[in-house]
Amino acid sequence: MELTFSLLFIGILSLAVGSVLGYLARQSIAKKQLGTAEGKVNKMLTDAEAQAQSILLTSKNKAVEVLEEAKKEEKKRQEQIFRLEKRIESREENLDRKLNEVDRGRDLLIKKAEEIKKIRKETEVARQEQLKRLEKIANLSKEDAKRVLLQLAEEQNKEILAKQIKKMEQHNSEELVKRARDIMTSALQRYAGSHAAETTTSTVSIPSDEIKGRIIGREGRNIKTLERLTGIEIIVDDTPEAIVLSGFNPVRREIARLAIEKLIADGRIHPTRIEEAINFAKTEVNNKIKEAGEAAAYDVGVAGLDPKLIQILGRLRFRTSYGQNVLLHSLEVAHLSGALAAELGADVSVAKKAGLLHDIGKAIDHEVQGTHIEIGMNILKKFGIGSAVINAMKSHHEDFPFESNEAMIIAAADALSASRPGARKDTLEDYLKRLGDLENVAQSFPAVEKSYAIQAGREIRVFVKPEEVDDLGAIKLAREIADKIEQELKYPGEIKVNVLRETRAVEVAR
Repeated sequence: MELTFSLLFIGILSLAVGSVLGYLARQSIAKKQLGTAEGKVNKMLTDAEAQAQSILLTSKNKAVEVLEEAKKEEKKRQEQIFRLEKRIESREENLDRKLNEVDRGRDLLIKKAEEIKKIRKETEVARQEQLKRLEKIANLSKEDAKRVLLQLAEEQNKEILAKQIKKMEQHNSEELVKRARDIMTSALQRYAGSHAAETTTSTVSIPSDEIKGRIIGREGRNIKTLERLTGIEIIVDDTPEAIVLSGFNPVRREIARLAIEKLIADGRIHPTRIEEAINFAKTEVNNKIKEAGEAAAYDVGVAGLDPKLIQILGRLRFRTSYGQNVLLHSLEVAHLSGALAAELGADVSVAKKAGLLHDIGKAIDHEVQGTHIEIGMNILKKFGIGSAVINAMKSHHEDFPFESNEAMIIAAADALSASRPGARKDTLEDYLKRLGDLENVAQSFPAVEKSYAIQAGREIRVFVKPEEVDDLGAIKLAREIADKIEQELKYPGEIKVNVLRETRAVEVAR
């Protein structure tokens, strides 16, 4: 029992001693490990402090450098500011000095002005006193004395003055006339365009007389179709290798000429082909009208015109006035107006444009009511032409008062162009007007579709609407047209009224 207790005591004691030794050993090992980590930390702290010192030193050096640079810059700016202040002070001193000089000059001028006013006042007082003394001595006022002196001078030198005034008036008039003639002559010499008179016939050359029979056609159907669709009389006579187209309307003659030339070149001549050729000729004539308008505007140097206005201008190529081609006349007036405007110092561009467009109303005066001047003014307003051009062109026949120098120039140029020897023929214009009036009389009846004056006005062919007029009505209409011609027109000899009624039935076989 005691042994067991002793062993147990020894075991417990051994366990306690072992535990103490183990704890001490563990503490020793832990201290060694802790010493190693603390060393590393201490080393890292040392390195970090060294690096921080280095960075701090570098930063202090850079800060010192930046501070020195800033001080240098500030010193330079202070020097510049100092120089500017010196310069401003110098300018202020100069300005003050000049202002003082100006003030002294102004005071001097005010003083002299006061002296002048005083002298003028004294002079006016002395003059009034002298006038009063003279009026008192002569018993006349100033106005009465002036009137007496002028009357005496006029009575003593009346004949001399009259001769001198007449001489001056005559000299000035001669100088003005001479100057005007020189300007007109110069303008005419600078532009000398042709003024060939238009005729009422055109000649078409044919390769052989055999073509004449084909143009006439069986029972004359081809030539009747041509005359009906164009309104032109086709004269097929004994003239070798030629046929004559007669009509007062140049557009119709040109359409007929182009159509016949196309038919001859094609070789096929029959009513259907004739209609196709005439439609083609109308298109060609419209193209020629456009080209004529563009060429006229380019020749004069007028740009920016509306294409539709160009088309209307080109129609003047086929319009005559007293036998003078209106488009050529307009070109001539434009060139003459430009030359006159340049000589007189007027607006050349306005004069040229107004000269070119002054007769534009004649292009459609047979379609629109009114004079060609009124029609022309409306056309130009519609296409946005400036008021300066309209005012210049509207006075060329003195229907409106002249509102500008350009207006008088256009009137003078129009008169120059019209008065050229051979430029116009009154008899031809009267003849064409009679033919036009003859067609208008026939066209006034509602059942009439087309009417053409032929045979130099000795015959009129009237085509009626077949659905509105029967055969008996055609006979009655011919009599009514003849009666109206007798009442309204004056003409030599007789006029044959030929009323034509044609019904055509067309069907297609499929």
